[in-house]
Amino acid sequence: MHMNAALHVIPALLLSPPGAMEDKSSQTSGLSKDVQSSLTPEEPPVNFMHIKLEENEPIDIRTKDFILKKAREVCKCNHQTIITFFCQLFPVLEWLPRYNIKTQLLGDVISGLLVGIVAIPQSISYSLLANQDPIYGIYTNFFCSIIYVAMATSRHNCVGSFGVLCLMIGQSVNRHLQLAGYDDNTDSLLVGNATSSSNGTGTCDRSCYAITVALSLSFLVGLYQILLGVLQLGFLSVYLSEPLLSGFVAGSSLTIITSQMKYLLGLNIPRHEGVGSFILTWVDLFRYIQNTNICDLVTSLVALAIIIPVKMINDRYKDKMKAPFPVELLVVIIATVVSYYFKFEERYKSSVCGAIPTGFRKPTLPDTKLFSSLAVDALPIAIIGFAMTVSLAEIFGKKHGYTVRANQEMIAIGMCNLVPSFFYCFASSAALTKTLLKESTGTQTQLSSLVTSLVLLLVLLWIAPLFYSLQTAILGVVTIVNLRGGLKTFCETPRMWRLSKLDTVVWWTTMLASTLITTEIGLLVGVCFALLCVIFRTQRPRAVLLGKVSNTEIYEDQSAYKQLSSIANIKIFRFESSLYYANKDYFKTALYQKTGVNPVLLAARHRRAETQAKADTGNRRSIFNAVFGCLKPSKKHVEKPPADVCLPSLDMHTLIIDCGAMQFIDTTGLSVLKETHCDYQELGVQVLLANCNPLLRRRLRDGGWAAGAHGGQLAFHSVHQAVQFAQQWYREQQESKERRDADPDPEDLSVQAAL
Repeated sequence: MHMNAALHVIPALLLSPPGAMEDKSSQTSGLSKDVQSSLTPEEPPVNFMHIKLEENEPIDIRTKDFILKKAREVCKCNHQTIITFFCQLFPVLEWLPRYNIKTQLLGDVISGLLVGIVAIPQSISYSLLANQDPIYGIYTNFFCSIIYVAMATSRHNCVGSFGVLCLMIGQSVNRHLQLAGYDDNTDSLLVGNATSSSNGTGTCDRSCYAITVALSLSFLVGLYQILLGVLQLGFLSVYLSEPLLSGFVAGSSLTIITSQMKYLLGLNIPRHEGVGSFILTWVDLFRYIQNTNICDLVTSLVALAIIIPVKMINDRYKDKMKAPFPVELLVVIIATVVSYYFKFEERYKSSVCGAIPTGFRKPTLPDTKLFSSLAVDALPIAIIGFAMTVSLAEIFGKKHGYTVRANQEMIAIGMCNLVPSFFYCFASSAALTKTLLKESTGTQTQLSSLVTSLVLLLVLLWIAPLFYSLQTAILGVVTIVNLRGGLKTFCETPRMWRLSKLDTVVWWTTMLASTLITTEIGLLVGVCFALLCVIFRTQRPRAVLLGKVSNTEIYEDQSAYKQLSSIANIKIFRFESSLYYANKDYFKTALYQKTGVNPVLLAARHRRAETQAKADTGNRRSIFNAVFGCLKPSKKHVEKPPADVCLPSLDMHTLIIDCGAMQFIDTTGLSVLKETHCDYQELGVQVLLANCNPLLRRRLRDGGWAAGAHGGQLAFHSVHQAVQFAQQWYREQQESKERRDADPDPEDLSVQAAL
């Protein structure tokens, strides 16, 4: 038969080049030493075809050569390289020349106008959340939108103030205000005009020092994000899983709602920071609830009664509406007019935004003295900022069929924080609400962000002073209403629990830690707990026995499916994880439990029984020799142990380990496999591997696992091939035993006669 034809007919035994041959002298014992044949487990049946797969030559790239190659690519400078560099750094140079005015301009203009209208109340309300004057929120959204247009690869992201980041910024700012000795007087911060231009604490009022801290924080956040992008560390975002981010946003949303309740009630209570601030704030709310400002409370309830139903209508009929109704801006305008004409501030002592200056302020440098105290605060803000930006960019890029470069997005959002920090802006990122609005209203490119910036420019130059009488209660309502998306995830936890209980535990752990401890510590707890869950999944994976599907070559989990048949005297064990140092003990425990055979214990019992039997036999022989003196030792004969100390019969002759789920195996895992092979071989049970990937085969070959005399390893392409090999090997072993019994060895007969 031709060799190629034989490959299709005869089950193929995989075989890599020979490895180190282990000493198997201890393997002569088995189920019964009388049952052992000349055909050992390392010797395959004669009818098996041994196939050696020739490996491709590995590409040997030395580290030095790789570094030099990359250095030459980076240092290579010509006309085309410079153009490519600037096109990658500023993607606007690629898409703007191809901009189609007829098909794209209308959608960008409409989307930009609508987002700009929504951004006006959000900019002011999120400034309140970040512990800043309202004008700085407008600055932030204006400058970030312009910079992101030039550097973004996403066509749909809308960058600006984001509720979770504003909360974290506000907590850091408030902490530094307390350290600097400023009184906790929130009203003075909101009403102050920030007229001082000095960044020093000596001549800076509370409002000025608050923005000084925010500028330094934004600079560090941008610096961190740019470094991550330059170092090509965009893959770090994958460690912030969807349940983790969702739980963090939900916990932060609860914290934000708690911080805004005092504005809805018109209460002047201190802002708590650190561990337990969530509970302490609610304690103060109930403690001072008798001081509620009725005007602010009624205004808040009326605003909620108007905004929430309209928002629900917008969500329900968003497919039929060309654009959502800008209810927030309408409520802000009406509330401002009513507050102005009815003099809520003077009559009812209602808290208002106060004077909002127009125009721009001279650029300033961040205070470098604050960098050391803000370095730790900036890290979680940078991580959450780039995670939200990259996640939203990839979601909408996949939806609309274009490529997003994660590292470039990190550089873009880093520049949106670094450069605006010189122009009185606090840290920002892609905002979920405005991005969804931008995408749903037909935006085509980032040109819509320029239209949004023009809308904010009108506010900065002329419209801002008109918001003097706007109540802070309305800003609190706008902030709370925009958190509906984060709170909706609570309703999704039952479905999440049905899909994955572990992901649900990650969600609840992150949410509770972010709410009850602090947002920064909550994020750290969530990341650590999620990583521990991954380790737990690999440390204690599923381990099952496989059965055969009738009339097929398919083997599946016996505990998961019915009507699977077991293979006589063959156990097929699947370990659904890589085998490494952390789960080596669990691998052995699960293997012994599933197969019902602990070879270490059985071998130890056998050795004790054999030792005792030899001692008893020696005593009897000494007495016999002393009395009769007629027994002569046979020449060079190794005595067999008595039959009554043979190992108990086992229900298997072959153990097959399905390695299909093992992505890798370390040196500890390889040692465990070798120990398992030796332990079972002492019982006369051969151990075969199946479904090994090329990396695993190479590691087995280099480690010398079960190298046979035939120059191959007992590792197979599939479970079915391993089963066929084991069945044919066992048949030939039984035939060899029967031939030995029919024609016994003369030397054995002489020994028996002498005894």
